[in-house]
Amino acid sequence: MLTRRDFGLGIGALGLAAGLPAWAQGLRVMKVANTAAVNDPQQCFTTAGQHPRLNFYKSKGVDVEYVNMSSMTQALQSLRAGHVDFGPAVPGILLPAMAKDPSLDLVSVYKWLPRNANAIVVKPGSPIRSAADLAGKRIGVRSQGDTGIVITKIMLAELGLKDDGCEYIAIGDGAPAGAAIDNDRVDAMVAFDTAAARIELVGTKLRYVPLTPKFAQLGSGWLCVPRRLLKDDRKALVALFQGIAKSTLFSNANLDAAIDLHWATYPESRPKGRSEDEARKELAFILKDRRNSWMRRPDDPDQRMGASSVAEWKANIEMTAESSKNPKLASELGDPNRLFTNELIDDINAFDKQAVIQMAREFRL
Repeated sequence: MLTRRDFGLGIGALGLAAGLPAWAQGLRVMKVANTAAVNDPQQCFTTAGQHPRLNFYKSKGVDVEYVNMSSMTQALQSLRAGHVDFGPAVPGILLPAMAKDPSLDLVSVYKWLPRNANAIVVKPGSPIRSAADLAGKRIGVRSQGDTGIVITKIMLAELGLKDDGCEYIAIGDGAPAGAAIDNDRVDAMVAFDTAAARIELVGTKLRYVPLTPKFAQLGSGWLCVPRRLLKDDRKALVALFQGIAKSTLFSNANLDAAIDLHWATYPESRPKGRSEDEARKELAFILKDRRNSWMRRPDDPDQRMGASSVAEWKANIEMTAESSKNPKLASELGDPNRLFTNELIDDINAFDKQAVIQMAREFRL
């Protein structure tokens, strides 16, 4: 069973168990690459369902264990080595890696961020008004392994521009990032919406610059697994992602309760030095945009939670080919249908969504 201190378990400690499914008290424990690197209630879209009051996972024979990672690249390496069972798939990083090494046989099975949750932020008085103005500028990113670099390349490539003159500067999160923007160490920052919100919370004034039109229409977060798990652990994967789908619906409908459930499940993540009410207000601000990005757009023709389409993966390939300056990327990857699958989606969605939403609205911990 998942212990609370396991959330911060280092990757090296898992080496002896590589390639072996994890079991505890009859549960299939599914390890996830946590690229946020911290135990944070913004993950309540997954963790809420771990609380016994909801019991979305264990009732189906699975549980989730988090393994902290420093970057998407480390997550891919851990998936390959069998240290984790599933992890985030960012097309701009995943696709070049798979083209370079065909033995990296990963498949995206669940789209957890169906809307685009990336952001371009600048100081209010900045001359930068559009993504095109990022060309040749100093771009702040959380770290040198962060997705902000590839996202900038993708947006500039969409506009027919190069990033050759851009300088990517690691400025971290929160206050350090805010200071870098305030003190003009960078001209802009490209990051997830939650990272931008954390900077605003420390008092830095930001202005949001629109994403490029084509990129803005794409989802921004998938979860992938080694292909062999589709055959070997199909039942566990359906249970896992159904638990995530239920937790997501619950968290979107009652964010305060989802935050409370996360804290109750992971007591060490409770706020220190300030009240829970203050911390909850901060989290509500951080997740003000993200909670909507968890849900599909009303005009999306496929409303199934987690579903992907070949059209969006073709668009991901096209944009990544441009940003990575590899015109052969599509041919190197082959059939785009091998990059994702919807074969689990109907089973994942086989539950009463309105019942979960009603449960959330009426829930009191």
